Amino acid sequence: MSRLEAKKPSLCKGEPLTSETVRTTLSVLKRIVTSCYGPSGRLKQLHNGFGGYVCTTSQSSALLSHLLVTHPILKILTTSVQNHVSSFSDCGLFTAILCCNLIENVQRLGLTPTTVIRLNKHLLSLCISYLKSETCGCRIPVDFSSTQILLCLVRSILTSKPACMLTRKETEHVSALILRAFLLTIPENAEGHIILGKSLIVPLKDQRVIDSTVLPGILIEMSEVQLMRLLPIKKSTALKVALFCTTLSGDISDTGEGTVVVSYGVSLENAVLDQLLNLGRQLVSDHVDLVLCQKVIHPSLKQFLNMHRVIAVDRIGVTLMEPLTKMTGTQPIGSLGSISPNSYGSVKDVCTAKFGSKHFFHLIPNEATICSLLLCNRNDTAWDELKLTCQTALHVLQLTLKEPWALLGGGCTETHLAAYIRHKTHNDPKSILKDDECTQTELQLIAEAFCSALESVVGSLEHDGGEILTDMKYGHLWSVQADSPCVANWPDLLSHCGCGLYNSQEELSWSFLRSTRHPFVPQTCLPLEAVGSVFGRAESKF
Repeated sequence: MSRLEAKKPSLCKGEPLTSETVRTTLSVLKRIVTSCYGPSGRLKQLHNGFGGYVCTTSQSSALLSHLLVTHPILKILTTSVQNHVSSFSDCGLFTAILCCNLIENVQRLGLTPTTVIRLNKHLLSLCISYLKSETCGCRIPVDFSSTQILLCLVRSILTSKPACMLTRKETEHVSALILRAFLLTIPENAEGHIILGKSLIVPLKDQRVIDSTVLPGILIEMSEVQLMRLLPIKKSTALKVALFCTTLSGDISDTGEGTVVVSYGVSLENAVLDQLLNLGRQLVSDHVDLVLCQKVIHPSLKQFLNMHRVIAVDRIGVTLMEPLTKMTGTQPIGSLGSISPNSYGSVKDVCTAKFGSKHFFHLIPNEATICSLLLCNRNDTAWDELKLTCQTALHVLQLTLKEPWALLGGGCTETHLAAYIRHKTHNDPKSILKDDECTQTELQLIAEAFCSALESVVGSLEHDGGEILTDMKYGHLWSVQADSPCVANWPDLLSHCGCGLYNSQEELSWSFLRSTRHPFVPQTCLPLEAVGSVFGRAESKF
């Protein structure tokens, strides 16, 4: 594993991209991210120079957050990739590899930076326009009425992260849980603008993955002793809830900044306690069944509430405040004064639950748009990686709900897109340049650099010395194992393309990736029957 230099203060300096320092620095980063790419990507173990926690991962979000980069070019590049991941949760390694290769390729051309930027923007617009068009040959509609399609989409994300250490059975189980958790966040009677709920991931480490489950509502972890002290509530109607975001401990230091004026002979502690008890009387008078507090509740107030059959739960923490607000419909109360009736919310029911060695207080919602995914894995490292992967899958499903399309996997989108760009720039350059100042020769050079960068991403999928081919009809990727015999009859050696859409029994011709070939028009407009075949594969490479 390559080691980057120790962290240094940031410096402002001018340096051309063609310098040896920049090339060497980019090469180190490219080797790191390239070796992690794909389902068979190699894992990286990262830790700081002082020891401590070791992160084992192949995911860009964890990888880049643990890398301490010092060179300005690397800082710009890694920050851009991290911003991309924060917006889309996926394709961080793809973005990093593409950018590194694109920078390396344009360095060799000797064109001005202005020309390079202008033409790359044109090519990017061409890619986006094609990918959004109805004639695109590498995008597939996602039908939300079919769980098979959605499961395949989730499964493809899980199988691309080897550090999760999942078996095939475990992958299927977790995929189904992620999909169920996502579906629970969609309101049942949504019309027009949909506001999604939230899936909370609850850690259950050192447990079997197959023991993972999904429950509607929110789980608040407690000790067994605390749960035994909570009084059971039996009501046929919804339970009234009050949610406090301020402390109810009676601690004077938590009153904020300012001057406190205390009259002679007045006990400040007793005055605050009286105010807390008055608050408790109002809660009882308003028929509140459940009091939840982000911070600490004074023992006397707890005892008072328990005497009046009101459940009081404190130390919830800031993380659960937003989900609790959404699920219960409460308005968090931030003062000890009179409470507005509009501040209260409700839950359908409460109960206790035990999973593994942990005990939980379970809040069951009136409408299940908030759910808890109890996630198990065999050790801390595998659990951390699985948590990130599940968060990615949930976010991808949310984005797919907004734009119900998915791109072909297995490298086929990249090779198909490269073939389309080469054809377009070779046969119709005027539609790209329009009234631009750049020449057709410059466009051809930049287009080849751009397509070569796309194909370099595809080449990163192969880590064991195998060969990669592309067919001359669809522009899809085909892989050949390293130990395969050298034969001229490719159909005998090849089975299916990377995404599994086409097989080698069709009348196809192949060429090696990045070999010199005449531009061709890749077939577009996927047939409907082909769409079903992609999602119907148990071992999809989506």
